[in-house]
Amino acid sequence: MKQNLIISISGMRGIVGENLNVLTATNYGCAFGTFLKNSKGKKKLSIAIGTDSRPSGGMLKSAIMAGLCSVGADVIDLGLVTTPTVGIMVSHLACDGGIVVTASHNPIEYNGIKLLTSKGIAPPAGMAEKIKSLFLKEDFSFVSSADCGKIIIDYSGDSIHIKKVLACVGRGLIVSKRLKVVLDSVNGAGARPGKRLLSMLGCRVTAINDAPTGLFAHKPEPLAENLEQLCEMVKKVGANIGFAQDPDADRLAIVDENGRYIGEEYTLALAAKYTFSHKKGSAAANLSTSRMIDDVAKQAGCEVIRTPVGEANVAATMIKNNCIIGGEGNGGIIDLRVGPVRDSLIGMAIILQLCVETGKPISRLVDEIPAYQMIKQKFDADKKQADKIITQAKKIFKKAKINEDDGCRFDLEDGWVHLRTSNTEPVMRLIAEFKEDADPQKYLDKITAIIQKTTGK
Repeated sequence: MKQNLIISISGMRGIVGENLNVLTATNYGCAFGTFLKNSKGKKKLSIAIGTDSRPSGGMLKSAIMAGLCSVGADVIDLGLVTTPTVGIMVSHLACDGGIVVTASHNPIEYNGIKLLTSKGIAPPAGMAEKIKSLFLKEDFSFVSSADCGKIIIDYSGDSIHIKKVLACVGRGLIVSKRLKVVLDSVNGAGARPGKRLLSMLGCRVTAINDAPTGLFAHKPEPLAENLEQLCEMVKKVGANIGFAQDPDADRLAIVDENGRYIGEEYTLALAAKYTFSHKKGSAAANLSTSRMIDDVAKQAGCEVIRTPVGEANVAATMIKNNCIIGGEGNGGIIDLRVGPVRDSLIGMAIILQLCVETGKPISRLVDEIPAYQMIKQKFDADKKQADKIITQAKKIFKKAKINEDDGCRFDLEDGWVHLRTSNTEPVMRLIAEFKEDADPQKYLDKITAIIQKTTGK
């Protein structure tokens, strides 16, 4: 069945050759350039653009650049880089905006166009809607030949990014330990800077799936079922740790020295543990992120500010509250010293620093954090049905602490449940987490009954 092109606060995502093509990409570039020109009132704009390793990336990038130049914007082509690198370079080069051609962890048939503001973060909802409106109406501000934008090549992104990451850790101590690290970059954009960073930290690196072909050696999302090769390689070479990136390298999953996948939810908790050990302050995490970060923060005498789901929401909250660490439970760490985008490179550096400073293997550091069981489900529900489900759930969980910033999260004594509608499809998501010794089924059964009654399924 043919799928529709998805346009949301996160940008555009579609299937190449089916609903995402040269014309679509060109027009989206025109829309973004027109919006920036109208809103900033500047005669000449500069917009940075980079791609992950997908084979369709070059084609789409060329089309987007043509669209931008046609409305008078200069384009800085960053080449093959990670998503966080684009965010960093937007600020470093004082650009008016940025674009990443990536479909993140989605399968190879997909690609996408992610937009960034001059701050290097995703546009707020209102801005995203205006850009979408210009795109759908094809309301573009074309310029004459003499005023067309030009394309400038700048391949310094890796160096700038790595320099910022190294400034956040004690490089000498990590170098002295000569750690063995296995890195699985799933043939994405993270291999080149990832290997370079780890080598500069003195690590003995075994890289797998590091050719940036975009022809993924396994399903690209860094989940346990997709990382069997990494787990085996960690055991085979006797590594201290294994790291897995997604194709655009904004997410990081961890494998311990025993070849045990410990997952993405631990990434942020471990990064926060290190950060809080050096500085007191607040962290930001979305409403669907594990309570592990709350436990780590409480132990350090710090606090966690919860935000609606979405990287832009976390980044905006961090900037507003001057948070010292933040991110999402999907393995995305944000450290504002580097940039306001989820970043696997700072994640690797911080976690290695935590290991060498404490003198503990990653398995022990993980076991010191209280464990939870997490459940994730999704089901069909339109907005009217979703609202009814949440209303009924409130009646059942009257004693829960309720947060309605994004759908509804119910905090209970032994866990929490978060119900929210998707930004990209007509479904509702249920994310729940409970202590290991709790019985989540008594809560899930009640919610399932509400869902079945409301949707008839």
